[in-house]
Amino acid sequence: MNPSPLSRRSLLATGGAVVVAATATAAARPAVAAETKRPPVTPDEALRRLLHGNHRFVTGHSRHPHQSLNDLRRLAAGQHPFAILLGCADSRVAPELLFDQGLGDLFDNRVAGNIVDDLVLGSVEFAVEEFHSPLIVVLGHERCGAITATIDAIRSGGTAPGHIGTIVDSLRPIVQPVLGQPGDPVDNSVRANVRAQVRNMIERSPIIAERVHERALRVVGARYDLDTGHVTLVN
Repeated sequence: MNPSPLSRRSLLATGGAVVVAATATAAARPAVAAETKRPPVTPDEALRRLLHGNHRFVTGHSRHPHQSLNDLRRLAAGQHPFAILLGCADSRVAPELLFDQGLGDLFDNRVAGNIVDDLVLGSVEFAVEEFHSPLIVVLGHERCGAITATIDAIRSGGTAPGHIGTIVDSLRPIVQPVLGQPGDPVDNSVRANVRAQVRNMIERSPIIAERVHERALRVVGARYDLDTGHVTLVN
């Protein structure tokens, strides 16, 4: 017999015994559970929190919040990230550092080229549904290697080796139309890609689109400057 699929409702409905069995354990650590809950944050408040953190980082006044062993133990009981990040996998673009945030603050998704595919979209939707995070940030950065590889492939007529070609193929229809624009082609393409991935999230996800329509969620694009550390919004 094939097992029936388990939805969140079915898990909750059949979990009564587990809840009863866990009551004594939960009662023994009420302070830990309570500490994991944070007051609701609006989309604008979440964005301000990130930008203020970036200002601290850039000016050398980072606080490195929520990074102690006590925070680690507190968060073991549950997480409530106030923002969801889709950033590049580039080792120089670490969201908790450049936004001066700590454990439990950000739900990070990182992939070369900050591309929204089905897996990434499912991960973001999970955070939206599970944690009700009010902000999604698509974060590109200058001199992006994935963008540069795509431009090289377009100009040379060649292909990228191995599975890198999958990244290039995903970025090609976004990058190619902006190559003739004035200015730096890589930076123009980075900005175009950020805008495209923001649109992709909203257009491809009814879950995200509904929250955006209700103004419970905001999806924004941003660009990180490797030379200065500044994060600026991409409109």
